[in-house]
Amino acid sequence: MTTRQAVPPRDRTTVAAIQRRTVRLLFLTQVVGGVGVTIGVAVGALLATDIAGTAVSGVAQSAAVVGAALLAVPVTRLMTGYGRRPGLVLAYLVGAVGGVLTVLAATTRSVPLLFLGMLLFGGGSAANLQARYAAVDLAEPARRGRQLSLVVWATTLGAVAAPNFAAVADRVTVGWGLPALSGPFAFSAAAFVLAAGVLLLFLRPDPLLTARRLADPGTVDPAARPPRGLREAWSVVRERPAARLGIAAVAVGHLVMVAVMVMTPVRLHEAHHDVDVLPVVGLVLSLHIAGMYALAPVVGWLTDRLGRRAVVLGGAGLLLAACAVAGTAGHDTFRLTAGLVLLGLGWSATMVAGSTLLSESVPVPVRPTVQGLSDLIMGLAGASAGAVSGFVMQVAGYPVLTLLAAVAVGPLVALALRPVPPVPYRADSDAPDEGE
Repeated sequence: MTTRQAVPPRDRTTVAAIQRRTVRLLFLTQVVGGVGVTIGVAVGALLATDIAGTAVSGVAQSAAVVGAALLAVPVTRLMTGYGRRPGLVLAYLVGAVGGVLTVLAATTRSVPLLFLGMLLFGGGSAANLQARYAAVDLAEPARRGRQLSLVVWATTLGAVAAPNFAAVADRVTVGWGLPALSGPFAFSAAAFVLAAGVLLLFLRPDPLLTARRLADPGTVDPAARPPRGLREAWSVVRERPAARLGIAAVAVGHLVMVAVMVMTPVRLHEAHHDVDVLPVVGLVLSLHIAGMYALAPVVGWLTDRLGRRAVVLGGAGLLLAACAVAGTAGHDTFRLTAGLVLLGLGWSATMVAGSTLLSESVPVPVRPTVQGLSDLIMGLAGASAGAVSGFVMQVAGYPVLTLLAAVAVGPLVALALRPVPPVPYRADSDAPDEGE
């Protein structure tokens, strides 16, 4: 019998109301947090170039990615002991501190302070990523994909609005005496503080603690459980094929997306070296981001309708198609744009379906730590792909880079096609059969 089936009808109504409230709050804070994160992405490389030079600007930008990955570990340990609310609040506040330190780095022209600020700034990304998991703690099994995808989709609004906020913030703060390009990070810090405050005040009752009480009705104080470490999380994942597939889908999708996406502006510059390439880059990347987020609700609906494994395979197919189209586009900007849109759609499918599958495949008590492990692996995979892609681009060129990215999809396809025997329901987990 599943945990959900064991809940009395009156309690199910209460849980449904808590879930609706939780998703609304997460949607709101995801928009606010998404603005903060995307502002940093929009001007971070330019600020790093101004302070540290072009040679290390990419490394400074990658520091935020690494920071988000590393922060996932302590944040999810806090969630394991005390629920989603304190973990998300901590992550946003760390991101706010990073934004303030980045402003100070611009003011003092300090490169070490810049790297530290960007590293902590990754807290905003960590919070936005972890929010998707909070959306499925109390979701009905048949609606988990859609609930998670709504929170992912909310990022679209922040991503679209952020570039305009960045320009306005820079003009306003320059008038206050702050260095150029640093003001947007002050606005990011304010956005993170706002998101943290909303969650601190209104994310009650905590969805994870509520889910834990439903999974173990005899538990008086869920927060009294000892924190689970990464070693235990890995042992849980290793024993569950569906959890392994979920982590692999998220990590491989992110690795391929980052590897191809970060070098696409360079490819466009090669094709348009005699004109101003920035408007072209902006259009291509905007359409790519639309592919990542805009259709997330559709991907979530398909995840619930067709099954997690089927959508993971579909996402892998889209990633392969993206590599083929972009890698053979040459200097055809239209084909390259089509490849980047397919790349975004493939990322969306592997992210939504993989995250949903992972969340429902592990017991409630260890779920946050396993999710933190997944985000750590995903972040490090993306950071590694970004670092290596530049070397591959310089040595072998863009077509070879897309070929290697396509090769990386192969193990994911093999894992998704591997037959898995059905696993019966357990009292500590309401996961569906892993052989779905």
